[in-house]
Amino acid sequence: MGKRILIVDDAAFMRMMIKDILSKNGFEVVAEAADGAQAVEKYKELKPDLVTMDITMPEMDGITALKEIKKLDGGAKIIMCSAMGQQAMVIDAIQAGAKDFIVKPFQADRVIEAIQKTLA
Repeated sequence: MGKRILIVDDAAFMRMMIKDILSKNGFEVVAEAADGAQAVEKYKELKPDLVTMDITMPEMDGITALKEIKKLDGGAKIIMCSAMGQQAMVIDAIQAGAKDFIVKPFQADRVIEAIQKTLA
């Protein structure tokens, strides 16, 4: 069975892009969330194997959501998604427990590599 993944991004087309990459590579997207607060709720409900988390979102940003999820589950595997030029935020995220990060625009091979490495 494919690994279960939660995709978090406020942009629907970004979620669609990641979902497409993951589905084509045998991963199961169990849910999508449009902000950090939704991400925390979906994580509690579904306990996915991995989360892809956008950094900049309304309501609750990705770093706050990352910290909340890590409080619930210290072993949570979360990969941050960031635009170019968000290095400081990526460092914050890694320090807060993110396993890896992928840069937008997404390259399918880099997305898959990050996910496989994190799940290994």
